[in-house]
Amino acid sequence: MLATKRLLLIIGGGIAAYKSLDLIRRLKERGASVRVVMTSAAQHFITPLAAGALSHDRVFTELFDREAEQDVGHIRLSREADLVIVAPATADLMAKMAHGLADDLASAVLLANTRPVLLAPAMNPAMWANAATRRNAAQLAADGVRFVGPNAGAMAERGEDGAGRMAEPLEIVAAAARLLGGDGPLKGRHVLVTSGPTHEPIDPVRYIANRSSGKQGHAIAAAAAQAGARVTLVSGPVNLPDPFGVEVCRVESAREMLAAVEAALPADVAIFAAAVADWRAAREASEKMKKDGGALPTLALTENPDILATIAQRVEGRPGLVIGFAAETQNVVAYAQAKRARKGCDWIVANDVSAQSGIPGGVMGGDSNEVRLITEAGVEAWPPASKSEVAARLIARIIAATGPEETRP
Repeated sequence: MLATKRLLLIIGGGIAAYKSLDLIRRLKERGASVRVVMTSAAQHFITPLAAGALSHDRVFTELFDREAEQDVGHIRLSREADLVIVAPATADLMAKMAHGLADDLASAVLLANTRPVLLAPAMNPAMWANAATRRNAAQLAADGVRFVGPNAGAMAERGEDGAGRMAEPLEIVAAAARLLGGDGPLKGRHVLVTSGPTHEPIDPVRYIANRSSGKQGHAIAAAAAQAGARVTLVSGPVNLPDPFGVEVCRVESAREMLAAVEAALPADVAIFAAAVADWRAAREASEKMKKDGGALPTLALTENPDILATIAQRVEGRPGLVIGFAAETQNVVAYAQAKRARKGCDWIVANDVSAQSGIPGGVMGGDSNEVRLITEAGVEAWPPASKSEVAARLIARIIAATGPEETRP
């Protein structure tokens, strides 16, 4: 997919720059040639010597380099590339790109560039959430720049957590391959994924929900897209960036999620990772329910539609592979096996969400997971891993079970 491709990697100044060394190695493994531009800030984190040793080429660092600029090197660097990757793309670099500034080699190259650009943002969550950064990202997206990440998770700063981690090198490699027209093992297939919680309104202020961050579902959607699938992600309310290359449909309630899922069919694979609320208020109050010191209000509940069972038990238009999730606090395998039989799905991904799960920070809202895959053949116990790694393993398992495109009827 990347063999013979000429890539220009611009490394910005952030702690995530260390990942760029592995990115160079991964790109070279796939046959790409890699030239590197480093900002002065990047050189505080890694050295041009290390980047050059891995890229097998000179590393460019100075705009007013007498040798390189005698033939207008900042123009040539971009024009000779098939794709420009910026990783890490700092808030400063993104701001310069959005406003057309060119006060160093990296920004001059980007301003002179006519090739596709892939950004892998990396910064503190507060910087990523800042209104100025959001405006700059929106402007760059409108200009045709493509993004991979940022991911959510722990930051280098002690105690900091949130969206802002640079995408992993293999995620960036996959995004680059897709931008350059590369195919993947799921090419030609439509994968439908649900993610996040649902919010079931009680009144205009309150709602019923489950403790889901959407991290696992979003990671699965991203992994499916990286494998070449056309992916539709139906997401409840989450605070996560959209996965690269994925069509996202945002919903609030279980009924809205079911309608969106049915509208997205047909699909070859459907993965129901969302933590859908089992119940909703039988009657939603039109005004905020007040606490006035009197009798407590009675909250009558009614069942929500069972999205997994509805799709798994379809007579017509059932996806070829239907996968559900089971979040349990006890008897994890037994309950998951019973759920698989009751719902009629093909696989169940079961995880222990109790306080005794052993996952740092807990599964619900955390960055790691430990799952068991329940199939007709039995139970597969997977080791603890990041949710991105669990997603990649699940997609690999789907590829193995369904076969490559050329073997499908």
